[in-house]
Amino acid sequence: MNNPLPDVLLSEAPVTWSDVVNVARHGARMELSAYRWMRVNEAREAVMAIAHSSKPHYGINTGLGALCDVVFAPSELSKLSRHTLMSHACGVSSPLRSEQVRAIMCCAVVNYSHGYSGVSADVVNGLLNLLNQGITPVVPGQGSVGYLSHMAHIGLALLGIGDVEFAGQIVTASQALASIDMQPVELGPKDGLCLVNGTPAMTGLACLTLADAYHLASCADVVAAMSFEALGCQLDAISFAAIQRKTHAGMQQTMANLHQLLAGSEVVAKSQGAHLQDALSLRAIPQVHGACRDQLQHAARQVSDELNSATDNPLVVKEGAEYRIISQANPHGESVAMACDLLTIAVCEWSSISERRAYRLVTPQANKLPPFLTKGGGVKSGMMIAQYSAASLVADNKRLALPAVTDNFLTSGLQEDHLSLGESAALKLDKAIENAFYVLAIEYLLAAQAFDFIEVRPFGQGTGCAWGLLRELVASYEEEHPLYQDIRHTYEVLRDVNTLFALRQALPNFDL
Repeated sequence: MNNPLPDVLLSEAPVTWSDVVNVARHGARMELSAYRWMRVNEAREAVMAIAHSSKPHYGINTGLGALCDVVFAPSELSKLSRHTLMSHACGVSSPLRSEQVRAIMCCAVVNYSHGYSGVSADVVNGLLNLLNQGITPVVPGQGSVGYLSHMAHIGLALLGIGDVEFAGQIVTASQALASIDMQPVELGPKDGLCLVNGTPAMTGLACLTLADAYHLASCADVVAAMSFEALGCQLDAISFAAIQRKTHAGMQQTMANLHQLLAGSEVVAKSQGAHLQDALSLRAIPQVHGACRDQLQHAARQVSDELNSATDNPLVVKEGAEYRIISQANPHGESVAMACDLLTIAVCEWSSISERRAYRLVTPQANKLPPFLTKGGGVKSGMMIAQYSAASLVADNKRLALPAVTDNFLTSGLQEDHLSLGESAALKLDKAIENAFYVLAIEYLLAAQAFDFIEVRPFGQGTGCAWGLLRELVASYEEEHPLYQDIRHTYEVLRDVNTLFALRQALPNFDL
């Protein structure tokens, strides 16, 4: 692959969610330090010794889940690992995006590198080869209640089974392995269980959503500032005197961003004193955006903690000179699942308050702008129906904001009777973020259209820059082409990291 970023070397330092994003999304290579390889190999030696014992050790020489009391002879353990992948690879529906699969693979390698899994070095090397050579297994997107199925499909690719994406094409895993001179991995004791165990799937998916949510948080502040300006809002609501008396960190950050974005605005200056106070969707931007930012920070801490945790069952733990096999529930993903659910609520709120501001931009009774932001109201509907789309997307986000983690099912013959549904939580968060970007894109498009009608200059140093950035690619709307095209192009502008980079150039202290 083309690697624009430095290698991600897993060493003794903590792993960050941005490390995962750099490998999964941006193509950085991942490598293990000598220290991490030592941890992997020492745990593996312990597993191999235990595998030849007649004493049952869960997942090493026994069956899985409800079959944990079935003890196998050493000669059957490789077959057990292979059958584990075959039976657990039961995902359904459309495949995950390539970056999502790569993020899961990254987190699996991170988990193994802590040295508590006992997985073979061949499995770790195999996953690193797939990542660094750009071979991405095709993984069905649905069918997991917490872990298992996504990882099983990835594990099959190490055996040369199933389809993968390679060099821009879908080919068989065996063809892809042959093209990089990689032999299919021979599984040994516990390898199959390690490949379907732990929380790498939900954690990898969550890492990508964190990157997107941080981007969304910045875009939300920018677009909200434009609406605040276009609607002639009162600065008292976002004043230091008011906001500093409520000490939430996210509020302080949003307030500071709004002040920088609106600095130098003659439009805002001329609006002061025109009315007593604004609607809450404008007056409460720091309170709502700030609360969402606080949930984002919480989710980032939870995901970072999970990345730096050993999440296998059983764990291979050295105590003194001996290793002990500890059966426990670290693969239960409650922390990540709950963090994703809470962040989905925050994303819903970012989109919800954005839609309310969009409504005010196109509603003649709520502003002093041309009705529906068009010169030819009557023969033209202007931007009116764009708000309908925003309302629909927010309604979808409200459904997605219902928590997954509070649901529950019985699996594995009563053995697994409480599930996190962490992958479901992470996947619905991903969808909610996409919806929210479209809602913000609609507000951005409407606010820019409003700016086109405002004769007072200058705009704020940040809001004016954001208006200009959009107008370089999307012209003022005259109903000469379908509106969805402009919404799509505006969405692409918002999702492009270069948009925020350009704003950072104009606002050096803007917190991205």
